[in-house]
Amino acid sequence: MTTLDKAIIADITVEGKNFEVYVDPEMANMYKEGQKPDLKNILVVDEVYFDAKKGERAKSDALQKAFGTTDIMGILEIILKKGNIQLTTDQKRKKVEEKYKQIVSIIMRETIDPRTNAPHTQSRIEEALEKAKFHPDPFKDARDQLPDILKKIRIIIPLKFEKMRIAVKIPPEHAQRTYGLVKSWGIIKEEWAKDGSLIVLVEIPSGAQGEFYDRVNKATAGNNETKVVEKI
Repeated sequence: MTTLDKAIIADITVEGKNFEVYVDPEMANMYKEGQKPDLKNILVVDEVYFDAKKGERAKSDALQKAFGTTDIMGILEIILKKGNIQLTTDQKRKKVEEKYKQIVSIIMRETIDPRTNAPHTQSRIEEALEKAKFHPDPFKDARDQLPDILKKIRIIIPLKFEKMRIAVKIPPEHAQRTYGLVKSWGIIKEEWAKDGSLIVLVEIPSGAQGEFYDRVNKATAGNNETKVVEKI
């Protein structure tokens, strides 16, 4: 657990009143993102405040009314799950970088250049985002940011969302072991042949075609058959 001088404030507003607690920045964010299963070592000071920086403590009756309890760990859990957590400068930078990479990855995997029917390169997408002066929201889901992003970059590079359906046949010696991999991409139809071969129809983003082939080839040592059935 960190010291008070390195702690950050997590807060929540309930019925017009603000409640704040001092928390460990790393532990609190790990818990909020589901990477930490418990509340251990998150709270830095065993107090709930109206204003933490001024040292204005929240009274028991106010806590009971707002949270239905005066138990500080119960209140901490509510604040972390439903409230806000301030970020250190370094944490915010890392979250922005992570969100940016997620957005670029989605665009690369799920869109193509309609002029060539091929995926855009990472550098081309990043160049378009730079020209559009895009700055990701570190707290907003990457997919939720896509509509606004696409409006801005479609005037810079042409984009088309496209999926394709691919028929895949995997021989018996690789079928059982490869089934989970293929299923993770999205099986529409499947059939087990009498000789133990696996025959499936998968639907994937067109931009991910190369990645799909690479992974199937690696899992089967190149011993498979694939055919693009349709693009949708």
